[in-house]
Amino acid sequence: MVQVDVFWSYGIGAGFAVANTWQLEAHEAAAKPATEHTSFRDALLFLGTLFVPSGAFLIWQFPSWETMHVGSRDLPGWLVAAFTMTNFTQGVLGYIVAAALLRRRQAFAAYMQWILGYFGMLFVLVHGWDGTGYMRFFSSTRADFLTDWTWATAGRWLTEDVAISLYTMGVVILPSMFWWMARDLRRGHAVVRPGRSRPAARGSLPGLMLSLFLILIPGVLGTAIAASVAIRYLGPILGTVAFAGVGYVVLLRRGGLFNRHFRSIIHHEPFVG
Repeated sequence: MVQVDVFWSYGIGAGFAVANTWQLEAHEAAAKPATEHTSFRDALLFLGTLFVPSGAFLIWQFPSWETMHVGSRDLPGWLVAAFTMTNFTQGVLGYIVAAALLRRRQAFAAYMQWILGYFGMLFVLVHGWDGTGYMRFFSSTRADFLTDWTWATAGRWLTEDVAISLYTMGVVILPSMFWWMARDLRRGHAVVRPGRSRPAARGSLPGLMLSLFLILIPGVLGTAIAASVAIRYLGPILGTVAFAGVGYVVLLRRGGLFNRHFRSIIHHEPFVG
């Protein structure tokens, strides 16, 4: 969707940088810029060959759904071009910001660029700008969204063309992205702990892929749902403040969910214990 891809692409770019935390540190020690590291090339390759084309396909095939039912096939060409461009440029921005934070030895802040990119994406899907994000997502057409939307509408959506297209693209895009990141994380574990045996130092590739998937779904998705519920029932100001306070305690402080996950994938510390 146009409204979410700007966040998603940022998170993708940041994720490629974070997965290469230790490699980029070694790269910096050799006085080389992050954009000359192979992970930047990999990020560009992923964005250009998988992510951007998927967005272009969806906006052409399902323009109403892709714009959360505020647009149609009559979208101006410049808007479609801008959307396609930002699917690439925001990914580049995410990588550069995360790499800059890593250069300043702020690894957790860099990791949070990845998390925040996905949080922005999922919050828009769940809440949107008016609390109807999930209804817009689970509606194939504008008529489905506007005509007495119920969870039965969402049930029908699961077997319609939009959902089938997402399933088809998802089985390629998501495993590719998680594999790329997990592979680089394993290589980074070997860089930072060269004296340890390789399996212990690097962990398993499937295990890292599962860890990355679970922190996003249900981790970040659950966080986005919690934020939406807080805003819906407490109002935008009080809900945001309440969510921020609870979120810091549960997610961000040392021992919080995201902090534990960060230390698990970057420093290879036990997630539990």
